[in-house]
Order: sequence, then C-alpha cells, then structure tokens
Amino acid sequence: MTQGARVTTRPEVHRREVATHCPYCALQCGMVLREADGRIEVAPRDFPTNRGGLCQKGWTAAELLDHPDRLAAPLLRDRPGAPLRPASWDEALDRVAAGIRAVQDRHGPDAVAVFGGGGLTNEKAYALGKFARVALRTRHIDYNGRWCMSSAAAAGLRAFGVDRGLPFPLADLGRADTLLLVGANPAETMPPLLRHLADQRARGGQLIVIDPRLTATARQADRHLQPLPGTDLAVANALLHVALTEGWLDRAYVADRTSGFDEVRRTVAGYWPAEVERLSGVPVADLEATARALATVDRAIILTARGAEQHAKGVDTVTAFINLALALGLPGRPGSGYGCLTGQGNGQGGREHGQKADQLPGYRRIDDPAAREHVARVWGVPADDLPGPGVPAYALLDSLGTATGPRALLVFGSNPVVSAPRAARVESRLRALDLLVVADFVRSETADLADVVLPVAQWAEEDGTLTNLEGRVLRRRALREPPPGVRTELAVLAGLAARLHAGAILHRTPHRTDLFPTPGSAGSGGGNAAGGHGFPADPRTVFEELRRASAGGPADYAGVTWERVERDEGVFWPCPDPDGPDTPRLFTESFPTPDGRARFHPVTHWPAAEEVCAEYPLHFTTGRVLAHYQSGAQTRRVDALRRAAPEGFVELHPDLADRLGVAGGDEVRVVSRRGELRAPARLSPAIRPDTVFAPFHWPGAARANSVTNDAVDPLSGMPEFKICAVRVEKA
Repeated sequence: MTQGARVTTRPEVHRREVATHCPYCALQCGMVLREADGRIEVAPRDFPTNRGGLCQKGWTAAELLDHPDRLAAPLLRDRPGAPLRPASWDEALDRVAAGIRAVQDRHGPDAVAVFGGGGLTNEKAYALGKFARVALRTRHIDYNGRWCMSSAAAAGLRAFGVDRGLPFPLADLGRADTLLLVGANPAETMPPLLRHLADQRARGGQLIVIDPRLTATARQADRHLQPLPGTDLAVANALLHVALTEGWLDRAYVADRTSGFDEVRRTVAGYWPAEVERLSGVPVADLEATARALATVDRAIILTARGAEQHAKGVDTVTAFINLALALGLPGRPGSGYGCLTGQGNGQGGREHGQKADQLPGYRRIDDPAAREHVARVWGVPADDLPGPGVPAYALLDSLGTATGPRALLVFGSNPVVSAPRAARVESRLRALDLLVVADFVRSETADLADVVLPVAQWAEEDGTLTNLEGRVLRRRALREPPPGVRTELAVLAGLAARLHAGAILHRTPHRTDLFPTPGSAGSGGGNAAGGHGFPADPRTVFEELRRASAGGPADYAGVTWERVERDEGVFWPCPDPDGPDTPRLFTESFPTPDGRARFHPVTHWPAAEEVCAEYPLHFTTGRVLAHYQSGAQTRRVDALRRAAPEGFVELHPDLADRLGVAGGDEVRVVSRRGELRAPARLSPAIRPDTVFAPFHWPGAARANSVTNDAVDPLSGMPEFKICAVRVEKA
C-alpha cells in the first residue's frame, strides 16, 4: 500500500486500479484509485499540475463513495409539504416528464429552466445544453460557473478574442521572475499549485499578493498589498500609471500587437499613486515597487481570481490588469502573461460546451447565425428552432416562480440554496416553483426543497473528460459501476428525453417531435436504443458528437480523442486535427481577433454597489477555507474535513472586536440589508479593521450568502459576492 494512502471499505471482492483525477478544484490533480476486497486506496500520481501532491480534500475524496448519506433511490414528494419518499426510477422520471409537459403546456417552452454546474464532465455539460435547447426547447439554461469565471471570461474575450483561464501551461508559473496574484489564495483553494510557486521562489523570483486579508498565500509573499475591498481596479490603473511615468511601456509590442492604447493612456493618467493610496489604502511605495517588479524583469505573470472578479465591476477590474499585462508586453511570451485561476473542477470545460445562457458548443455564440447552423446540423434539427440567448444565473434564479419567469427548474451539480447571493431570496424563489427537480448524490440543501430528487453517480463511477485551468482536456476514469439504484446524469437525460418524445407523440401536444433526432439520424451522434432519441447515455458517444459540434469554434475539440488524451497526459485546446498539434500556449504570434491584435479597453474605478454608512459601517467579504469546497455539501460529510473545520466563523480584526466588546469564540451577528448570519467570532490581525470575513461553505445560521449583495456586473452577470455593507453585533 502506498504510504499515507487514504482507505475506505466496501463489502465486495475484486481488484482494480485506475489513473484518474481529483473531483474537486480546477487544478485536477492526478491520482490513482485502487480497490481490493472492498477497500479503496487514494494515492497521488506525478501529473504536470500537481506533480505528486494532493490536498486533504483530494486524499479523502473516496470517503464519499460509500457514505451513509449517499442517495440510493429516487425520492419524490406526493404533494406540497409532504415528505420526500423513495420511488422507482420509472415513477420518478414519469413524474418529471409529466410535470415538464404540464408546465410547458400552460406557460410555453421557456417556463422550464435548467441550472447546471462547473463540476460536470464535458460530456454532461454538452448533453445538458443540448437537452435544454432540443428536448425542452427552452432558452433558460445557465450554471453556477457564472459565479466563478464569468468576469474573467468576458474580459478575456473582449481583450484577446478568446477565454481560456490560463493561456499557458501551469509550469510557466515557476519560470516567472515576478508573479502577481490578485484576489487569489491557492494555499487554501488549490494547495498543490504551491509546488510551482516554490519553483518560482527557488529561482529567485518575487511573489506579490493583492488581497484585503493576510491569507496563507500572502504570508508567503515578498510583498502584500492590502487594499480596501472593491478597489482593485484603481490599484491596477495606478500600477499602469507608474509604469508609463517611469518609461517601462513595451512600445514595440503595443505598436505591433495591440490596438486602443491611447485612450487607456489618457484614462490612467488620472490614477496618481497618492490618489489611489487615499482610495484603496495601498501605500504609494508598494504601488511603485510592484510596478517596478513587473516591468523591469524578463518574465512576469499576472493572475486574477475570485477576489478581483466577484464584483459588479469585475469585468472592468480584470480588464485593468489585462491592460497592464499588454502594456508590459507579457501575453504570448514563455514565462509571462495574464491568466485567471479557474475555481471549479470543470469550470473551463463547463462553459465551453453549452451550459451558459449565451453559448453553444465550442464556445460559439448562440446569437451567431453561422454557429447556430453548424450546431443544428450536428444535432439534426432546424437552426431556426434553436432558442435564443437566455439570462445569466442570478437573473434566472430571481425570476423563478414569478408571473413571467420559469415555473419549473432542473438542477444538476449545484446547490444554490447555499451558494447563491442573497440566498434567502433565492430559496424563496425555489419554493415558489411548480416543479423542482434536483440530481445529486446526497441530499443537499437544495435537494431538500425538491419535488423529485434523482440519485446520480460520483466521479469514480463514470468515464468522461474535464478541462482544467490550463485548457488541458483530461480523462476521468471509472473505478467501478454506480451502486444499484443510481444512474449517471447522461442516463437521466436519456430517460427524460425518451419520455418527452413519447409523450409528445402520445398526447399530440405542441411539443415538436421532429426536434428529437432519432438514433442514427444525421447529426444524432449515433445514439442507441437507450439513448433517448439523440441523447445517448454512453459518454464516449457523447464526446464524439461534442468533437463535431465544437469543430471550427474557438474551443475546438475536433482533434481531441480519448486515446490521445490518455497518451499525452491531456490535450490543450484548440486542437482541430487529430494528427496535428494542440495549443499549450496561446498568443505566441497573434490573437484570435479579426485583425490579430489584442484590444485595450479604458476602464475607470467606481464605488461598490453598496457603500458603508452609519447603519452598516463595515465591509463584508467572503471566501474559502482549506478543508471545504464550494457549498460544502460534499466536504462537510467527510469526518477528517469536518474535524479540521467544523463550523463557520466570522473573522474580525482585534481592534474592531475590542470596539464591539467581542471576544474570540463569542457568537456574533453580521447583518446586511438582505439578511444576517450568526457564527463564532475569530479574531485575527490578518484582516483590515474596517472589514469582516466569513467562509461560504455552511448552510443555516452561518450561511454567508444570506448577507451578500445580488448586484451584478452588467457584462458578465457576476454577482458582487466580495463586498457589501454590514454591521456586526454580539449575539
């Protein structure tokens, strides 16, 4: 047995081993699963992203496979207010299909919505988007990745013409002379990434962190800039101001490879370091030293993450850092550039293939006539019958159950009762639905509200692909079959599609039966009898169709095959030719824009959507802790992780606590205009005295998103998770 391996048991007698990837963050650490006589061993493997490391979440990942909370049969509610009861799969899927038909017959196709997740495999994300647009004929589909990467994605698209979180391999981090992390805390969110930072430091590189808290990552930095939450954009403009004043502009790069710089130059002229110090609290000396560290070295990388992006001006904030990177000539050079640290396991692939309200597979725009024609041919449907763009995630959830919004919702791989901003309001909208269906492997807080709960397979029980933070397509391999009574999401979609197709014929409803490609028809992807009329349950079959649907798009997977992924330890998109090269590094010669140039965009700082006042005098921000992941529905069920972080907390500076008469461990109330949370106080000088922090992994009284603001970025739809005005009281 591998030293230090984590073991769980199951009463079976067989032996098997697979090389696969961790089910959590977008680092997608390589691991090996071994099962012998019912014992499952987790061990790390030497993969380019984690290089033999795992965090405690990865080490304990297999403990959920046989957890007593695991759902083993569908559940349904006979009437509103009745308890959920076990049901057969036929009864559950019949109930869902009948509910969908009833809602759409009364209110039209858009009365049914789909909400997906950034942890679904590429195959499932693709099938979910196709199911929404072909089987349901609804424009209403979005996913929780809207709250993760959408601002960086929108900024990347308008600057570079493409959105790939890291447009270079992760190993480039170790080659950078200066590495700037903005709103990123990988020491807690993706610890194995620190092996690359260690390489960078060993080479004599400088690490600079911008964060309102002295996080575990900031403690390792050579320089920590601690701005007021919501002022990162001003800081970025000040850095560019300093670089221009000191003559550090890469004039040849700007002239040859970009456009729009003159307007940006005029904009940042007003961001004097002294003025930005007054605004953000970052000293002039730190602004000047950071600009120098980025501009006077051979290789520099700027990375943003949720701390900079989860704001109502998140797109403009990321744009300001991209402007800085372009002005210094960083993108496209080895060991240099701008990138974004994707959070969720398939946050990259999940948004490339159709889960987002405005996209079709291959990262095509759904309002692009040529894109619609291409995808419609693959799907075997008329392009005119594909619905148009939907609305972003929060707008979708906030409209549920209203006179003009969807009356039914299907949720796959998400727990918005805990993870959505203004969560109490979202919970009330979910309760107002005529039909709520949740597919999950445990009873999450969202599943507890559902009319039908469908038990689905876990990561070690299914094959498929994911795309990590580098744009590297990876293979997930099944160790074993799902338990009896459990199905994969692909099988669920196949079963529902078959029922909706049959029901449309039987009841002669307005449902267009020709919108269901029959197995073997042109563009059907070679479905089979169990494939739900163009919705096969076999992931490899789905991936082959995905390859065709993505061909020619920005995220072109046409040359990606399962065999090639396994042989080469992943394949970087775009990869249009199975026999041709993939693309580990983007932008080496040009940008995928009409003229081949990257575009500067002038951006200006403006205040947070909600400013402090006498009644709410403190800034509130949220984030993660090492032991838990996302809404905590998985990690809160793992004993070792629960012991490491058993409850939520509110982090206060000791000076603030003293003014409030609060001691460490006292229960406090954090109150905003939208709600409140209650949790023990944790005193730390790591946070600013004008700011309080809470992690967002817990439901109930400690639910941080009861407090957060639902103001959204006008371009990306990203909610302002990272700042709102609150007061703190001793409970």
